[in-house]
Amino acid sequence: MLSRVFLPIVIFWFSISTFSLAQNSSPYDTLARKIVTTGLQSGKAYTMLTELCTTIGHRLSGSPQAAQAVAWGKNKMNEMGLENVRLESLMVPHWVRGEVEEAFVIHPVTKEKISLSICALGGSIRTPAEGITAEIIEVHTFEELQSLGEKAKGKIIFFNRPMERSKIMTFEAYGGAVNQRGSGAIEAAKAGGVAALVRSMTTAVDDFPHTGSMGYVDTVKKVPSAAISTLDANFLSELLSKEKNVKLHLQLSCETLPEVPSANVIGEILGSEKPNEIVLIGGHLDSWDKGQGAHDDGAGISHTLEAMRLLKELGLRPKRTIRAILFMNEENGLRGGKNYAEKHKNETHVAAIETDAGGASPRGFGVSTDSIRFEKIKRWESLFEIIDADRIKKGGGGADISELGRQGIPTIGLRVDPQRYFDYHHSDNDTIDKVNERELELGATALAILVYLLAEEGL
Repeated sequence: MLSRVFLPIVIFWFSISTFSLAQNSSPYDTLARKIVTTGLQSGKAYTMLTELCTTIGHRLSGSPQAAQAVAWGKNKMNEMGLENVRLESLMVPHWVRGEVEEAFVIHPVTKEKISLSICALGGSIRTPAEGITAEIIEVHTFEELQSLGEKAKGKIIFFNRPMERSKIMTFEAYGGAVNQRGSGAIEAAKAGGVAALVRSMTTAVDDFPHTGSMGYVDTVKKVPSAAISTLDANFLSELLSKEKNVKLHLQLSCETLPEVPSANVIGEILGSEKPNEIVLIGGHLDSWDKGQGAHDDGAGISHTLEAMRLLKELGLRPKRTIRAILFMNEENGLRGGKNYAEKHKNETHVAAIETDAGGASPRGFGVSTDSIRFEKIKRWESLFEIIDADRIKKGGGGADISELGRQGIPTIGLRVDPQRYFDYHHSDNDTIDKVNERELELGATALAILVYLLAEEGL
């Protein structure tokens, strides 16, 4: 039994604790939990992703599969009863890989031809029909290449800078290595090289080459560019450390065809009070022509559609309009994002959310905006604790919504566990079996909660 002396102290402590809990609670706690439990019990994200990946497959801009995906996305939005479902037309690049992708080194002593796992980088020109055979030289940085001077002329330049494994955030490691993919062909040509071979952008050591976009400039001669698997990159590097005058044969039949029409897919839940104020949520419908585009960015498409479906299933119509958009051509041109930002620049966007980091477990959100609006979003962190996705940090968005960010609109990116993403990214490994159903559904619920809050409360 408590003494009379301590009873007032206990009552006071209990009152303060109760007040503190009340201050930290949210009127949306019950709603957030309802969204999560509904998503886990009857979610359709994985079902939709499976359908997209297995009935259509990879969806490179300009391909028949991309056109099928546009029609599929529109049908899904109509099936779930979204409003103002429509296509917004645009022209997209049409690069095709071709049937020939071959590379082998010629051992300088034994003259043995040793095949390598390679794939053309997106946007590369083709080699001559007979291919290119030349001595190969290894570099790790553009500065190292420039220092070679005349030694680089007539060579195939092998860029072999790995993603930095010590980086905890794999996206940071990717950012530290990807310039050799994007600009390697330009730098190789500047140095007098005849082709570029680039180590795949992954921390995994395997035999799967990873494609991705590369570019040219009009003032520099165009040379072909390909990615090599990390396993073969290590083999080639070791061979070059032991032998001199190693020659490589490279043959690619890829080419760029005339642009073709495509479209962004749009559907909405109209706001009940302020329908002209828009909260945007989306991912990109296109993918590279390797694997099935499951994590990149089929996961983002299923996240987006499922978040909208959950809100419809629960009968939630917030004050502001939620607009879902399935962007086309993120991978090799950003036409969808640029087209949308230009066409809708006079509309009022409260915020734009993109999900393009894969379908792993959600961890929170990255937010790019001013400090006042950031704090308004951060106050909702506790609502995401039930799914361990309560880390709301500064800095985030996505490529498709980057143009909206330049217009001053807050941009937000879903943050997921990043450790396995680049094992699959842009490779034949990016298939539906690499996506965990439960993790994918949790990502959709996190997005449903946030997009509803933004549409109901504003910023």
